[in-house]
Amino acid sequence: MIPERGPFDPGDRYRDAARAYLVYGIIYWIGGVWLAFQGVGVRGDFAGRGVVWIVLGLVFVVGIPYLLRRRRPWFERWILGRRDFARILTLLMAVRAWAVLRVVLRPDTATVPAPWGGEITFRAGAAVFFIVTIVAALFVAVAAWATDQKAAE
Repeated sequence: MIPERGPFDPGDRYRDAARAYLVYGIIYWIGGVWLAFQGVGVRGDFAGRGVVWIVLGLVFVVGIPYLLRRRRPWFERWILGRRDFARILTLLMAVRAWAVLRVVLRPDTATVPAPWGGEITFRAGAAVFFIVTIVAALFVAVAAWATDQKAAE
């Protein structure tokens, strides 16, 4: 016996935004750690501030999806509503996308060893990060600006 399928439920937009941000954050965090291993970014080393930035990045990777996924009364009462938080996050992600796009469009570029061997240009890596940022930002923007959903019956 096959269970009857209920009406189409597009899903909770905040849950989807949280998942998209988590994937975006993991990709960025891994990329940042790899670049730090290569002496690029986060002050180019693992001493002092470099470690702080890596740990802080991990806090954002976990914390932001946690706040987006469902209502947190302590957060919404004292800091920001989830919709406003998603709107601010969308704008910050747009700024990040612009910064990464500038690397893609730069005429000169350096290379860094690729994890799988060989080398990868900053331009190629930035192009991947740009696409990931735009896709995740679209999910967060939908959560921020879409009208409230009705529950599937």
